[in-house]
Amino acid sequence: MLSLLKRLALFALAFAPLAVVADDDKGAPPKPKQFVYVLRLVPRLHDDNAWTEADKKAVGVHFAHLKAAAADGKVILAGRTTEPGDRTFGLVIFEAADEPSARTFMNSDPGVREGIMTAELHPYQVAVQRK
Repeated sequence: MLSLLKRLALFALAFAPLAVVADDDKGAPPKPKQFVYVLRLVPRLHDDNAWTEADKKAVGVHFAHLKAAAADGKVILAGRTTEPGDRTFGLVIFEAADEPSARTFMNSDPGVREGIMTAELHPYQVAVQRK
């Protein structure tokens, strides 16, 4: 069993990225915040045979939008599970100045805008990332 001191040290390490900004960062522009939105297909698209050409085109525009946002440095990563339509979901982890800006970005996603996907926004913070 871990001693209380070791547990406190592990707790502190786990939340180290949430630490207060150091004095040498004063005057620097605020760092963007991280958010994630979860995408789900609308129920009518759970059946592979229900997809129209317009739906397929919207997914292509959605993918191009995310690739462009990643190239611009806004999107950290985006992807989806490889499960059947009724179980699959996508994640977009990205940076924005604040929640209203994050919501605007999420709602500008062509998949959401075209009504083939729903999206749910969450504040997020990457704690571990491979190099």
